Amino acid sequence: MANTRPLPAAPNQVELAIGGMTCASCASRIEKKLNRMDGVTASVNYATEKAFVTYDDAVTPEALIATVEKTGYTAVLPPPPAADDPAAPAEPADELRALRTRLFTAIALSVPVVLLAMVPAWQFTYWQWASLTLAAPVVVHGGLPFHRAAWINLRHGAATMDTLVSLGTLAAFGWSLWALFLGTAGEPGMTHPFTLDIGRTDGSGAIYLEAAAGVTTFLLAGRYFEARSKKRAGAALRALMEMGAKDVTVLRGATEFRIPVAQLSEGDRFVVRPGEKIATDGVIEDGASAVDTSMLTGESVPVEVGPGDTVAGATVNAGGRLIVRATRVGAGTQLAQMARLVEQAQTGKAAAQRLADRISGVFVPIVIALAVATLGWWIGAGHGLTAAFTAAVAVLIIACPCALGLATPTALLVGTGRGAQLGILIKGPEALESTRRVDTIVLDKTGTVTTGRMTLATTVAADGEDPAEVLRLTAAVEAASEHPIARAIAAAHDGVLPPVTDFRNREGLGVSGAVDGHDLLVGRPRLLRENGYPLTAGLEEALRAAQEAGQTAVVTGWDGRARGVLAVADAVKPTSRAAVSALRGLGLTPVLLTGDNETVARAVAADVGIDEVIADVLPAGKVDVVTRLQSEGRVVAMAGDGVNDAAALAQADLGLAMGTGTDVAIEASDLTLVRGDLMTAADAIRLSRRTLRIIRSNLFWAFAYNVAALPLAMAGLLNPMIAGAAMAFSSVFVVGNSLRLRRFT
Repeated sequence: MANTRPLPAAPNQVELAIGGMTCASCASRIEKKLNRMDGVTASVNYATEKAFVTYDDAVTPEALIATVEKTGYTAVLPPPPAADDPAAPAEPADELRALRTRLFTAIALSVPVVLLAMVPAWQFTYWQWASLTLAAPVVVHGGLPFHRAAWINLRHGAATMDTLVSLGTLAAFGWSLWALFLGTAGEPGMTHPFTLDIGRTDGSGAIYLEAAAGVTTFLLAGRYFEARSKKRAGAALRALMEMGAKDVTVLRGATEFRIPVAQLSEGDRFVVRPGEKIATDGVIEDGASAVDTSMLTGESVPVEVGPGDTVAGATVNAGGRLIVRATRVGAGTQLAQMARLVEQAQTGKAAAQRLADRISGVFVPIVIALAVATLGWWIGAGHGLTAAFTAAVAVLIIACPCALGLATPTALLVGTGRGAQLGILIKGPEALESTRRVDTIVLDKTGTVTTGRMTLATTVAADGEDPAEVLRLTAAVEAASEHPIARAIAAAHDGVLPPVTDFRNREGLGVSGAVDGHDLLVGRPRLLRENGYPLTAGLEEALRAAQEAGQTAVVTGWDGRARGVLAVADAVKPTSRAAVSALRGLGLTPVLLTGDNETVARAVAADVGIDEVIADVLPAGKVDVVTRLQSEGRVVAMAGDGVNDAAALAQADLGLAMGTGTDVAIEASDLTLVRGDLMTAADAIRLSRRTLRIIRSNLFWAFAYNVAALPLAMAGLLNPMIAGAAMAFSSVFVVGNSLRLRRFT
């Protein structure tokens, strides 16, 4: 089995678990610092909180960790994985719980503060002091992640949305403290009247506690949902490792013992019965069978194996009893190497910078500069410190991104909800960014373009024979076999099958048995020829035609004569041709990628209208193909359904998994097509592009309102009610704009 050679591993590679990142720009900053080191190539993934680093002999892991720590973050070498859970997450299990507690506490405390500020009739005597009591824990404790990140950014001369959130909320809270303790806002009976006139004020009677608490809670909610999504980043690896066998029957002399796979050692001999998973990589010492390797190679036809052939762990023995000698166990197996391949592809995937963070890289420094310039201008103009600080703080408050807390989540909520109705699951904003630029879509064959199941394609009977009778007798014998091809033939007969006697499995050649008084042979042409059943010219032609069409053919015969040829194939899905046409209409170039042989791949490609075909590709090769296409300047989408596609799905700019496929493929992808219908892929890309456009317009208007109000703040004309109304209107606009996605068809 040449298709089960070990996957390549590069030397001097290390994976670091990174702590302290709060946004995609943090990952970018760490990546730049590491790549500035001589002999180091690094890729940092914000979603998985991992850095995958390749380095020269002159560099040590300790030096890499020190560089990350100098950047303001933490880095550790992940502990060796436990034998029972090789993909266990390194992060503390209670991290999400702590964030959830922080969020729920902030919600409970900030809701009364916002309501009191918005409804003057509820502003009782000393309501402002009650608001202060409730808002203080929200701003200080609830906003601590933002303040901590802003401090780290400040120390390294950088600015992100965390900087703007921290500055804005602390400015609003700090000014409220000044107004309450030193101004007139703390006097009994003080109210915030709901007026919309513009008037210059010294700000001593205005408090902004609802803005400080509300914005903190909004963005804390976004941080929580983001963390919850990130926590599932290791699910693909856990699902992959769980696909292996749990127990194995080991031979000690002539005695069989059942032990956990973790206790298996190299050199041990173990038994694999029909239908069982092969426990680990090894070499067959005795027995012959067909092994289903589709999860590793994507090859739809089982591979015939015998003594001396290599087999891979987690593949399925579909035929006879095998005795295998273990050659690789634990982390050295092909399954474990595939798990590392998936994780490396996820880590190496170019992390899409969040739009808000990219804009903030320019917006935040401008706002800070405007606030400082406003302060200096008002002091220089002789208006006094109070008026100067009022105007400067107003600049920071109005710039605080209230609507930004809703811009992306609401569009994602509506877009993903509509997608779910259409059978499309969108994982997050990063999944959307590439859809706009995708120009090539790589389609896995088995289970994506085709059904992934062997079905009877044709039955050709010899002259004078009834095709229905040929199928009935052949299906009766094949029903006693566990071979996938045999099951496909047996399933093709929808009536009651006659009983079989004297059934025998002819290792590597086929089966035999007696049905209705006839002695049948079913299998390879060699089996029939060796037993004196010559093939007629018509059957030879049918055999040749089936092979040219990429089908797997078996010959059946009884009573000394070959009676027919039955061809099985992985059938093309009914919608695949229309789906390929729709994808072309979206400007995508389809490429068929498969572990199957060239003949089968070409036949399927011709059937659905694909010109470019890449066949005989192993899982590591699939990643290489995607990488090569990307290096040619293409933006690549990948659609697949199997374990063998998982790493390529993670490597692609956009991964689309069939919902009918494996959990590993689904977890490694960006979009999941629930129905397993390739036609949904075109809808998924259209919906993703529409959602991305909505998010972009939301972000534009969220910033536009802030920018429009900045001149008023700088001029000292910012009335708190106008600021509140502008922020409320921008939030309503963002929600309304997002709701347009509900009409997507």
